[in-house]
Order: sequence, then C-alpha cells, then structure tokens
Amino acid sequence: MGLTRKLLAEFLGSALLAALVIGSGIAAQRLSPNDVGLQLLENAAATAAGLYAIILIFGPISGAHFNPVVSFADAAFGGLPWRHAVAYLPAQVLGCITGAVLANVMFAAPVVSVSTTDRATFAHGVAEVVATVGLLLVIFSLARSGRASTAPAAVGAYIGAAYFFTSSTSFANPAITVGRMFSDTFAGIAPTSVPSYLLAQVVGGVLAVLLLRTLYPTMPAEAAKEVVVPHPTAP
Repeated sequence: MGLTRKLLAEFLGSALLAALVIGSGIAAQRLSPNDVGLQLLENAAATAAGLYAIILIFGPISGAHFNPVVSFADAAFGGLPWRHAVAYLPAQVLGCITGAVLANVMFAAPVVSVSTTDRATFAHGVAEVVATVGLLLVIFSLARSGRASTAPAAVGAYIGAAYFFTSSTSFANPAITVGRMFSDTFAGIAPTSVPSYLLAQVVGGVLAVLLLRTLYPTMPAEAAKEVVVPHPTAP
C-alpha cells in the first residue's frame, strides 16, 4: 500500500481527532456553562467514543497513529520505516490544525483564534509524561501480546479515563497539542504552554520505549507492525 494513501489517512484521522476533541469541548462548554466538571465529562466521553470509531476507519490503512510519539516509537521497534515516521509527522500536525479550524467553523466561532488557556505548570508536565507513557504501554503491549484487535476500544477507554486521572487532561500527542493552540475554547492551550507539553511528551515517549524494551525484550518487528491496529506495510 503506497505511502501517499497512508499519509492521507493520517491527515484525515488527525483532522477528525482534533475536530472531535475541540468540537465536543465547545459543545460541552455551551451545553453546561456553569459546570466545569460536567463539561470535562462530556468532552471525555465524546473523545473516547469518537477515537474508537476513527481508529476503526483508518487503522487498516496507516495503523491509525495520529500521533508523532506513537509513530516514532513504532519506528524504534522496527514496525514502521523511519522515513515513514518522518513523513507522518507533518501530516499529523497539519491534520490537527485543520481539524481545529473545522471545529471552530462548525460552531460559528472565529475560524482561527489563538488559545489563551495557560497550562504550563510542573504538575501538568508530570501529567503529560504519565499520560504519554500510559498510552504507549497500552498500544504496544496489546500488539506484543497478540491483542491488537482490541486496541481501538482500549485506546479510547484509556484516553477517556486519562482526561480525569491526569491534571493535564491527557494530550499525550504533540500533533494535537499544536492543533489545540488554534482554538480559544474549552480544549485549547496557549502557545506559551506548548513547549513544556511537547518536551513532556517526548520524555514520556522515550521512557515508554525503555519500559517496553524491559517488559517485552523480544518484541519482534512483526508485532510492532500491528500498531495501532494491523495494517499493510508499504515499501
């Protein structure tokens, strides 16, 4: 299967992911204006369910990474060629930016509005490391143990839960972090907070790879090719 189709799948999936996260955040804020806890619950539930569906749509084509940390970890285990991981990166970032703009348009908000939500604290940084490590452990442990078919539900469930058990609400994804800058709404993040989130996600990715090499020292490339779900490997 050609790389072009994979890049299109990653772009579209990333766009839908960002539209899902941001759009449901806007809807939650408008539907429950006086209850932040309920807003977060609505946002988390929609994200968990929607992510499950999006992975099912695009997984058979590209693996449904939608996340540079997942792609580079997959490359580190030999499941994805490094040149593909590098090519996935701009597709994922541009997709998330497009999805943010689409969400703004769908809710009659300014097409592009730079977020003013400051999230740059030490606690948020630790939370992003934890969220990223957990996400990769879920994905790669399922692939290694022959349970990749359960990944769509498991990833959706983990992200939905991590909205609540991490103080950062579990971005765990550099592409979505960049995309969420472009919507000054419930799910947004101020540009000044982005560098600390990106650093925490990279640290989380490195730690996760080290942990996975310890927990699954014999992880073969064939297992890594099933991340997030089984898909053909392009030449």
